[in-house]
Amino acid sequence: MTPSPKTAPDASRRSERSRRAILDAALELVGETGYQRLTIEAIAARAGVGKQTIYRWWPSKAAVLLDAFAALGEEAAAGETELPDTGDLEADLKLVLRTTVDELNSPRFDAAYRALAAESIVNPEVCAHFVERILEPQLRLYAQRLARAQQAGHIRPDIDPRTALELLTGPLTHRWLLRTLPLTHEYADAVVELTLRGLAHG
Repeated sequence: MTPSPKTAPDASRRSERSRRAILDAALELVGETGYQRLTIEAIAARAGVGKQTIYRWWPSKAAVLLDAFAALGEEAAAGETELPDTGDLEADLKLVLRTTVDELNSPRFDAAYRALAAESIVNPEVCAHFVERILEPQLRLYAQRLARAQQAGHIRPDIDPRTALELLTGPLTHRWLLRTLPLTHEYADAVVELTLRGLAHG
């Protein structure tokens, strides 16, 4: 009886498993140890891969964490490419800001975000990648939604959408960063209501 030929290992599937394990390890470890104590060696050990495997794909721990955080955001977005537009701007923005509150309050999200934000202050290269890959795509969605609201006559035509979006996102980021007051859905709703009062006609 002729033996069945062995199926060759799927290198791409194995690589994706290793990549996913590395990203998960980076998120777990930054939450446990903080960014300063995070090392490539620790990530490799947690992921069960060799250190050289990580360096083959990423030049630094910041690059690993940036990819891990980007993947986390993509999972949360679940393929959505724009903010909701039901015709009710207030309801749409409240939904988005409430979701943002939930993300910022998530320990897995919080630790990585704080690490990248802190590193961006002292590392211009990390800052540039952080803005380009993480912040700017999100802010662009806000600007597009506010621009559509302008076209529909829901907010004043003289409003700059890029400035207006900072009235929505800035307060949440400020409260999250300082940790002095709780970040809640009620707070997000109040931010939307106050902002729209300033943006509305008359």
